[in-house]
Amino acid sequence: MQGPVQPKARLEFLNAIPPPNYVAGLGRGAIGFTTHSDIGPARAAPDRPAAAATIGVGRGRGTGGEEEEENEDVYDNESQRCDEFEGNDVGLMYAWAKYDKEDEEWDAVMVKIEEGMDSRKEKREAGLKRKIEEYRASNPTITEQFADLKRKLHTMSPSEWKSIPESTHSWTNKKRRRFESYVPVPDTLLEKARQEQAYATAFDPKSWAAGGTETPGVNDLTGVGEGRGTVLSLKLDRLSDSVSGLTVVDPKGYLTDLNSTKITSGAEISGTKKERMVLKSLIQAKPEEPLGWIAAARLEERAGKIRVARQLITKGCEVCPKNEDVWIEACRLSRPEEAKAMIARGVKAIPNSVELWMQAAKLEREDENKSRVLRRGLDHVPDSVRLWKAVVELANEEDARLLLMRAVECCPLHVELWLALARLETYDGAKKVLNKARLGLPKESSIWITAAKLEEANGNNARVGKIIENGIRALRKVGVVIDREAWMKEAEAAERAGSVATCQAIVHNTIGVGMEDEDRKRTWVADAEECEKRGSIETAGAIYAHALTVFLTKKSIWLKAAQLEKTYGTRESLDALLRKAVTYMPQAEVLWLMGAKEKWLAGDVPSGRAILQEAFAAIPYSEEIWLAAFKLEFENHEPERARMLLAKARERGGIERVWMKSAIVERESKNTDKERRLLDEGLKRFPSFFKLWLMLGQLEERLAYLERAKEVYELGLKHCSSCVPLWLSLAKLEEKMNGLSKARAVLTMARKKNAQSPELWLAAVRAESRHGNRKEADILMA
Repeated sequence: MQGPVQPKARLEFLNAIPPPNYVAGLGRGAIGFTTHSDIGPARAAPDRPAAAATIGVGRGRGTGGEEEEENEDVYDNESQRCDEFEGNDVGLMYAWAKYDKEDEEWDAVMVKIEEGMDSRKEKREAGLKRKIEEYRASNPTITEQFADLKRKLHTMSPSEWKSIPESTHSWTNKKRRRFESYVPVPDTLLEKARQEQAYATAFDPKSWAAGGTETPGVNDLTGVGEGRGTVLSLKLDRLSDSVSGLTVVDPKGYLTDLNSTKITSGAEISGTKKERMVLKSLIQAKPEEPLGWIAAARLEERAGKIRVARQLITKGCEVCPKNEDVWIEACRLSRPEEAKAMIARGVKAIPNSVELWMQAAKLEREDENKSRVLRRGLDHVPDSVRLWKAVVELANEEDARLLLMRAVECCPLHVELWLALARLETYDGAKKVLNKARLGLPKESSIWITAAKLEEANGNNARVGKIIENGIRALRKVGVVIDREAWMKEAEAAERAGSVATCQAIVHNTIGVGMEDEDRKRTWVADAEECEKRGSIETAGAIYAHALTVFLTKKSIWLKAAQLEKTYGTRESLDALLRKAVTYMPQAEVLWLMGAKEKWLAGDVPSGRAILQEAFAAIPYSEEIWLAAFKLEFENHEPERARMLLAKARERGGIERVWMKSAIVERESKNTDKERRLLDEGLKRFPSFFKLWLMLGQLEERLAYLERAKEVYELGLKHCSSCVPLWLSLAKLEEKMNGLSKARAVLTMARKKNAQSPELWLAAVRAESRHGNRKEADILMA
């Protein structure tokens, strides 16, 4: 047996003092060096043996012992200290120094110097950038020079495209060749290439035998051409790919697609890498989260890696087989020939997904196939209203009716299916369907509105109002709040659908819901005006009609309703409305006048005369009625009737317009004496009515009594000093009688009393211009 292992004694030479200039390991080619731990902090080192200062310095070896370990701990702690200015090297130098005010000033100076250098750098960079932009503007690239020509490529016909010669330069494909994979070339291909590049230095025996009529190597050249076509097709197949039926390489317009080619920059590549890393972490942390797989697939699609995107989304379908979004995304990314198989796997995994069945139907081209897919979906999801609507839209009328009968059984709470079935049924069948729908859905107002439209369509307008009234009562019983605005929208929808009676019934029964009595007139008029702006004329008329049943004596509502009928209605409807209006408001002159005018414009003068006679009986002292009757007779060349009407009006007192109209009648009849007498009598009654003065002065001028005309104008201006037409007539007469000076004086006086009248200034300028006083005219204009 061996005894216990004895510890080895330390070698004596390790503790001996080395000779002068001794460097350990120098004989083996070692070179001494100093490390950070050897130096330690910048202060006096503790006493150590001289041998420890040199032996093993190059290898960082100490002398051993407890003292060495304590020193190493101190050095390590000191070296790990960090300062905010020098960092981890603070222990090496200047450990004794303090940061004082001079250091702070020096740092401030250095900061300013650095800021100045940065500003000069920015200016230099801005100047360099400007020079680059100027150089690019003066030296455009080939792409920019031919950009306008590229835009015209879409107008080229296929024959023009085919006539473009192929490029004979191969230097444009150097980059593409750099990334092509190389495989060993068969000997046969090398032989064909050699034959193709070889030059014929002698006659071919076959060609010589054929008398020179046979081309040498025809079969070989044909094979080479076929090989080139095969290689080209393989390249196109490799480049082409499909996402949602769209190919990346368009064989007909690939040159045009060059403009839309996206060149990925370095920043985008870096961002894509970061996004890829984040999404990879998300997928690894939560593989059951479908959004991670979808986002990762779309990222790869955006980066142009369609194959990787398909692999990712396929794996996502395997990990999240119960999520329909993943399957839809996989279907979108798949090739057209693989999309159906992918969606089939999806509906097999989630047979109750309506979205997947709808997507499967979209992939089919024939309506029959789409209908078959949708019906298979209804086998799994019979209560899907969306599937029922889609399959009904693809069916004919008879099949649609049968499908809707089944649909209302599977989805009895969906009102649209009931209404669609009612539209396809006969009158009696539709009534039964609507009654069943009303029992199943007592809170649906659209059922009652559809019933009213059904009765109107079959000529039962008398029952429309009753149905709407009963419907509103029944809805209130089951707790439905009647929303006035919603029902007004239904009324406008009924009008657009051609159901005018239904529209009027809805308005009549719901227009006053929730309205205060003092707000009804203003609100109803505003509603009618808004409906008229939107083009809902029948709705606006129904609102006016209901308002007139409440406000029978409001002339403004009658006028608005009459104006609506005049703009959009017929003459018969307008006449009926005005007849009704004057029945309730016989004192409204404007309603009588509107009725008479409409008859007159329609060419029915006797009817217009009859309406005015009724107006005389209702309002015997109305000057407007008398004047309207005069105008009717005068415009229809009945001067005697007009003269008699005006005479009766003058006997009743008559306003100034009656006297003026009387003078006009006499002027048109060339009866100057009677005209002057009527004007004189009128001026005695109404001296401040300037039109009578004007007509009298014009009468004197026509008779060449210029002095008397001047007196008439001056006398009229005493009563009507602010009447501009009288001043203008007097100035014109003075210019005619006495020249420009008198006319200028009259116009100056007129402008003093009517300084804001542009007509007087214009007359003065024109008077000066007529007499050649250009300078005076310019002064007046200024």
